[in-house]
Amino acid sequence: MDKIAVTVPEAVQISGIGRTNLYKLFKDGSLKPRKAGNRTLVIVEELKDYLRNLPTEEK
Repeated sequence: MDKIAVTVPEAVQISGIGRTNLYKLFKDGSLKPRKAGNRTLVIVEELKDYLRNLPTEEK
């Protein structure tokens, strides 16, 4: 069974986005963190959608 949400360290690991930048994305509304008690969670599909919509590098 695949996870539908991951913790911040897991999101950093699977996305390649640094922890500081991940929190910047939370602050500017690009990603919406969820809270479960003290844990901050990121919905995997939202993270994937964010990454898919990043601009591509043009050469």
